[in-house]
Amino acid sequence: MDASRKPPCLLNGKFIFRKLPNGNLDKTKVVCTLCNAEFVYCRSSSSLKYHLNAKHPLANAEHAGPSTAVAPAKSSARQTTMFEYNRGKPVSTALSEKLTKLLAQWIATSCRPISVVEDDGLELVLQAATGDPSYKLPARRTIMRRIHDQHASEKAAKDEKLVEATCVALTGDHWTSVKNDNYLGVTVHLIDASWELISFALGVMKTGERHFAEACARQFLDVANQWGITDKISTIGTDSAPNMVAAGRILPFEHVPCVAHVVQRAIVMSLRDGGFDGALAKCRKVFGHFKHSPANSDELNAQQASLGQDQEQLVQDVPTRWNSTLEMIKRVRRNRDALHTTLSQQKHNLALPTNAEYEKLANLEKQLEPCRYGLQR
Repeated sequence: MDASRKPPCLLNGKFIFRKLPNGNLDKTKVVCTLCNAEFVYCRSSSSLKYHLNAKHPLANAEHAGPSTAVAPAKSSARQTTMFEYNRGKPVSTALSEKLTKLLAQWIATSCRPISVVEDDGLELVLQAATGDPSYKLPARRTIMRRIHDQHASEKAAKDEKLVEATCVALTGDHWTSVKNDNYLGVTVHLIDASWELISFALGVMKTGERHFAEACARQFLDVANQWGITDKISTIGTDSAPNMVAAGRILPFEHVPCVAHVVQRAIVMSLRDGGFDGALAKCRKVFGHFKHSPANSDELNAQQASLGQDQEQLVQDVPTRWNSTLEMIKRVRRNRDALHTTLSQQKHNLALPTNAEYEKLANLEKQLEPCRYGLQR
């Protein structure tokens, strides 16, 4: 064929113009030399490149030597990468099943919303991880069904443990959510045949009625009857709230008050009558001065850095937060120089602890330190 009659080369010979019966070239149509697919050509190769990336990813390797429109050029010797090998390879049924199971487990154990399976970003992450751009996340109903199946499986395993046990103990506590809803959590504890302690939650139930003693006792019995362990319960442990103590008298089990709650209550009451109120009140005032002003907090951090100390925030004690009084004292004493230097450069009406009060705080820290081990969870 005359050189002037050779059809133009498209994308290194991967496409050629369609040849008409009379021997002429139809420059409005091109044919893929790899799969004989036909495309409309309008002086743009964008759709042709898209076809190569989607259907022939390995055809984008560098080619050596001159190319013609009749046949594609020979590719240079190059090892195929793992990404190229896996790209476009569909996820196997076994892997898809495993991903669905793990998604359901993650959503259930991490309290994620079911709607997360409709997140396009999560789908893109799994597509990149699996190398399959066609992978689709499972539907909501599929995830819900898997969560129910996993719950049934876990419950059956726990039922088996309870059947094997000859004696169990319960602990329970009421708590309030951020939405001001009341819940009761009940946990069971037992020793298995290999003398290992096993503990797991029996349930977290929403309680709409007031926490009177009779209602609390009934709720504990409902959980025990649901799991069929009423005749195996030896003791039930709760805090020392009056309603819980009264519920313990109603229940047919021995009531054991929580030792940690007793220790914490003893600490709170002792601090009220121990002559530490003045020193602790000054520590709380110092905390509020830095807590409610980012500028003051930044100045304290700068002083800590200049003294070679770790930049740490102050802590305020809260009666319901165990060990918080001990932590507040530790941080105030540890940052004593940084606090005094920072406050000496500011205008304030704070009354800082005196040397005598610092000595009282040091003695109180020694007294509270042994209690920390009993209150740690």
